[in-house]
Amino acid sequence: MMQETDRDIHISDGTMNKEEQSPNNEEMVEAFRNLLLLHGHLPDKHGDHNTLRRFLKMRDFDLEKSKEAFLNYMKWRVDYKVDLISQKFKFEEYGEVKKHYPHGFHKVDKTGRPIYIERLGMTDLNAFLKATTIERYVNYHIKEQEKTMSLRYPACSIASDKHVSSTTTILDVSGVGMSNFSKPARSLFMEIQKIDSNYYPETLHRLFVVNASSGFRMLWLALKTFLDARTLAKVQVLGPNYLGELLEAIEPSNLPTFLGGNCTCSDHGGCLFSDEGPWNDPGIKEKIEEPSTIEDAHSETMDKVSENAPANQKESLGEVMITMEKYAALKTAVKDSQKVKSRII
Repeated sequence: MMQETDRDIHISDGTMNKEEQSPNNEEMVEAFRNLLLLHGHLPDKHGDHNTLRRFLKMRDFDLEKSKEAFLNYMKWRVDYKVDLISQKFKFEEYGEVKKHYPHGFHKVDKTGRPIYIERLGMTDLNAFLKATTIERYVNYHIKEQEKTMSLRYPACSIASDKHVSSTTTILDVSGVGMSNFSKPARSLFMEIQKIDSNYYPETLHRLFVVNASSGFRMLWLALKTFLDARTLAKVQVLGPNYLGELLEAIEPSNLPTFLGGNCTCSDHGGCLFSDEGPWNDPGIKEKIEEPSTIEDAHSETMDKVSENAPANQKESLGEVMITMEKYAALKTAVKDSQKVKSRII
């Protein structure tokens, strides 16, 4: 049997402090918002501070590239009818799919982030594809992502009393190797990866891959090519002696017994069927609904501003000039910081 040192691959999180190192980060978000607003691209929804910041981080705070990525995201939402999927799509095969592809959200880590778990080694792809289709599963995945953005993260933020906007993920790959990466598996993986990286960027805090064998290491070499550098920097691949690493990040009471923790969620048919977390607390859910009134009022105000814009052009001209000057200055600052960083590297 291979030594544990051969099995474990720890890719240090080199991007963890990237946001803190970026110049004038909050001003960059403001400049990005104003850039979109000036060109008529700031939507009533999905243009909040945290979403704009995620797209800025995605493109290393390059305003033009962030704008392109954000506009692609908004176009995708319309073309794919994401709001309709979020509100209307029913995944009736949910229970059957979970039997053949065990996965789900389960409680929070020590920092208050939601934990997402997949037991890939227990996946029966043939039975999975009899229970559903790749298209329907992708729709279900999108609906879950929308729930995470609108409910799970806000609930975790309230429960932990700090901003939460990313997930700690655990993939149990016991028994997984190259033979598991069939054509249907590749299609599903690539579609999910494209959606997550392009349209829900910067939502992964940390990824633990556990029970990795030598066979999985060969598969990992192939999978890595589909992941961007920022994602790879958050990945930790571990062999069977992974528990110490998990317990540094997660309390035993929040970790399922099949991963070495104490939780069984027996009342819910198992941890991966429970969707246990702060997002199910009635009091927290009530608080989450309160800001929506403010957001609706803000959207209404922005609509009125847009309607009256021609009459106020002279008054706003000075603000526009200041915004563009800020934009140009911040763009120069980012380029300068990137030049310094490249010389250091």
